[in-house]
Amino acid sequence: MPTLDQEQSYSLLSLTETDGQTTMRFERSIKSCDTDDHPITELPVKLIYAYGQTDQIGYHRQLRGTKEVNLLKYMPRSIPTQSQYFDLTMLNFTVPPADTRYECRVLNAPTFAEKQHIYRIQPLIDHPDVVHHLLLYKCLPHVNETFQEQCYTNPKHGACFQIMAAWGVGGGDFEVPEHVGIPIGGDEGDCMYRLEIHYNNPMMIEGRVDNSGLRLHYTSQLRKHDAGTLQAGLAVAPGYSIPPNTTSFHTYGVCDLSANTKDMQVFATGLHTHLAGRKVRVGHFREDKQIGFLAFDDHYDFEFQEIKNLGKIKTLKMGDSLVVECTYDTSNRTGLTWGGLSTQEEMCLVFVLYYPASNISNCVSFPDIEALKTKLGASTDNELYMTLSQKTWDEEAVIEYERTLKNIPQDLMVDDGENMHWNRIDKISDLMESPTPSCDRTPPRPGPSNASNMARVSWILLLLIWVVMRAF
Repeated sequence: MPTLDQEQSYSLLSLTETDGQTTMRFERSIKSCDTDDHPITELPVKLIYAYGQTDQIGYHRQLRGTKEVNLLKYMPRSIPTQSQYFDLTMLNFTVPPADTRYECRVLNAPTFAEKQHIYRIQPLIDHPDVVHHLLLYKCLPHVNETFQEQCYTNPKHGACFQIMAAWGVGGGDFEVPEHVGIPIGGDEGDCMYRLEIHYNNPMMIEGRVDNSGLRLHYTSQLRKHDAGTLQAGLAVAPGYSIPPNTTSFHTYGVCDLSANTKDMQVFATGLHTHLAGRKVRVGHFREDKQIGFLAFDDHYDFEFQEIKNLGKIKTLKMGDSLVVECTYDTSNRTGLTWGGLSTQEEMCLVFVLYYPASNISNCVSFPDIEALKTKLGASTDNELYMTLSQKTWDEEAVIEYERTLKNIPQDLMVDDGENMHWNRIDKISDLMESPTPSCDRTPPRPGPSNASNMARVSWILLLLIWVVMRAF
């Protein structure tokens, strides 16, 4: 059962039931001093709810849900009057009884003589217990045949690399701001697309036939800007490892945007690790100084990996850089956790949604393996693996290894669709502390002037309407 909070920071204002709808109105201080309360910040938060068919309190079973809201920032959205959709899905794929499987299908989208704008991405998930995430990539023109097979077994998979859409476990529909659209058709050409699905099947369930994918809602009423997606962080490649027996191990990936030719206006981000991830922070640097965070989640949950609207626009200028920091907990593991595709392996990535679109699709880095070998006294890859695998990972060893990974150079790769630009990062910059609201119990001032003082006295009135349909 839920634990009763010893200090009730909420005040119920009203509670009504009408025609199967329950409406609750309440208030809470933005800057609560209660350690059991999450602070209300400018980041999106998840609200969870449960309900019953009667007023008797009991286990809700499947009568529950979640809703992400940004209480302090709002990103305007609009539904066009001329709207259609098409689906890109797997084709009768039998999920194997294996812990991890990446399956790819290269397929055609509808042909559009004139450019259209995709404004909403809707997941179509047949088996939520095994479908972990989906990525949709745009292919280069020379990819001209359809096929479905295990990912990364065909060189043509590498020719479909520009991310067009993404979905992660726990996410729902995603809609871009009203002045932005993801372009398709027209000058974009009749290119093909690669749908990649990560199936996570640790229970080794057999016989699941899956047709999951994405429904893309589009309109001919073009918006002002074309949107693009940038993947940044630590490159997914063999070679780096996370030691066991630690509750707070950090890895870092860098994205240097010096090769970019124009500013990026960022409106949403998606943070991504696997099971050991506990925190993800994306530091924003300009002229070698951190000016803030592009995004951060100090309560990262593997089961909720949706793309989040920032609620406001953040600008990445030419020459800016990002440092993606991931914090892992491996206290329940006895062996090394390697970087890789499996759910039991790890990643450290951020997906950045921005406008106007450019050709840059990947901006990732990776620790210099030769420098790591030198630091650990290994001369070959196999020696490095044996050194790490046989090491006694006490607290001192973990701290020293983390320091080593952070201080050795990193190789940076930026892919602009035509060429891969390589650079070298000598050292990872330190990140500032995550912003937290101060404790402030200043009550609202009475009288007519209270409305104009709401922001200054840090109180907010939350109107949350839960619409509960009667059980069918």
